[in-house]
Amino acid sequence: MNGASREALAAARERLDALTDHTSVDAGSLAAELADVTALLHREVSLRRVLTDPAQEGEAKAQLVERLLGGQVSGTTADLVAGMVRTRWSRSRDLVDALEELAADADLTEAQRRGALDSVEDEVFRFSRIVSSDSALRAALTDTAASEAAKAGLLDSLLGTRADKVTLRLITRLVTRPRGRSLEEGLESLSKLAAARRGRMVATVVSAVPLSEPQKQRLGASLAKLYGRPMHLNLEVDPAVIGGIKVHVGDEVINGSVADRLDEASRRMAG
Repeated sequence: MNGASREALAAARERLDALTDHTSVDAGSLAAELADVTALLHREVSLRRVLTDPAQEGEAKAQLVERLLGGQVSGTTADLVAGMVRTRWSRSRDLVDALEELAADADLTEAQRRGALDSVEDEVFRFSRIVSSDSALRAALTDTAASEAAKAGLLDSLLGTRADKVTLRLITRLVTRPRGRSLEEGLESLSKLAAARRGRMVATVVSAVPLSEPQKQRLGASLAKLYGRPMHLNLEVDPAVIGGIKVHVGDEVINGSVADRLDEASRRMAG
């Protein structure tokens, strides 16, 4: 998001944080209701355009939201959405993207309250690795001919007894309501949101053998110092690395593997 939408999302996130700071607010229910509003506005394009039309008064748009959602969702959810439409959005789609992100944030808050945020982060990452290595599973989860119920049932059979309930909810919403995104993009976005919940960046670390706990701690500390923010490590093992490690932080790659150094030496000799 850019410009006005970025500012509007930041303001909405502050309001969400203020709401979920109170334990009386059911963060899980709030997440489910925000997800339902996301689906509504994704489906009703004309309504979405009205609610983001800069020519319309913000208060009038807020009143429209309250009339539409009143009795359908909690007052907390309706107030949050009404506040969002009072602000300016660069594109109508940005409002829907923001609502979806807030729904995920609310679910992650629920996990954080239970001390389960680390587990959710790791489970989302592990599931993304499974999907990337299992073409049949990916095909089943992205099959446009399959019903939402069938996909949800498949995920429940895979994750229902093995993953946190927040992990299951987040991935199920992503699979059943992809909104034009690839499964990989959606899982990466969830991973980043989970990390951001603790103010951390995500580093994907590929090594030839599993790292020891002291190695993980040293690497995490070094990356945190380098980037100026706490770092969450997603760990992968790939024997092809041969030795050393390869680290991905966002779009940046830090190469420290023996294989890469050998490739570089070969290229220089050939040149």
